[in-house]
Amino acid sequence: MKTLTKVLLTSVTVALLAAKWYAPTFNAESLRGAKVLVTGASTGIGEEMAYHYAKFGAQIVITARREKVLQQVVEKCLSMGAQKALYIAADMASDSDPEKVVDFALDQLGGLDYLVLNHIGPTPFSMWEGDMEHVRWLMKVNFFSYAQMTWKALPSLEQSKGSVVVVSSLLGKLTSPFVAPYISTKFALNGFFGALTHELAMKNSNVSITTCTLGLIDTESAMEKVKDVSHVPAYPATEAALNIIKTGATRQRELFYPWYTYIVTVARDFFPDVRDYFIQKSYSYTP
Repeated sequence: MKTLTKVLLTSVTVALLAAKWYAPTFNAESLRGAKVLVTGASTGIGEEMAYHYAKFGAQIVITARREKVLQQVVEKCLSMGAQKALYIAADMASDSDPEKVVDFALDQLGGLDYLVLNHIGPTPFSMWEGDMEHVRWLMKVNFFSYAQMTWKALPSLEQSKGSVVVVSSLLGKLTSPFVAPYISTKFALNGFFGALTHELAMKNSNVSITTCTLGLIDTESAMEKVKDVSHVPAYPATEAALNIIKTGATRQRELFYPWYTYIVTVARDFFPDVRDYFIQKSYSYTP
């Protein structure tokens, strides 16, 4: 067992070093003037992505539900160097708002180079108690709207040789307690965009898809939910945002951030009983 563990860890380490060594080089100038739509950009990772794109001199449209907060983010983006920064308030649970957001970005920017899908709906951090209405609602926000916006943006992205950047989670590859509805949406995202990646390649499309596998990030909403029950370390949202942008700009297929998400993903099926034991013990819970 010890020998197998050593071999596994060595193999994963070598794979990580090789991926880093052969990864395309990020060119910040490639984002100057780029036409970018970022969803879920009023707070957290989305807000940080907006600021990074602004520093790189991109043209940005951001969206979320709260108009006043969006206006503040846009003002800051303009002060940080964005060539253009606009917002549109929208509800991603709506049947029509996702397409309206894409139409707005296409009209205001004259096209799209990057569609960055980052929004998520609020969900309880608790044992699931059969609330199917919430599951249906969350699936509309976290999954259906992603597919809807991608389809609407694809013709423009084809013209610009653009990219779709999908912010997913380690919980789209590994199950965990207290977040059953959320996990279901992230597994759906990974499956859908994995299949779409194949289909675009088979059609010789020039649109790239980047899926981002994130661990626990220190956003206000995430920290509020897990502060009393989880022992998992959190990583900075601004660093996560920058890694997402760089990976999308270099048209890589997948981002793992932080580093341990790759190891967990690779090793998740080797010792399932041990895996599940440590997952369950990483939370403070008394029945």
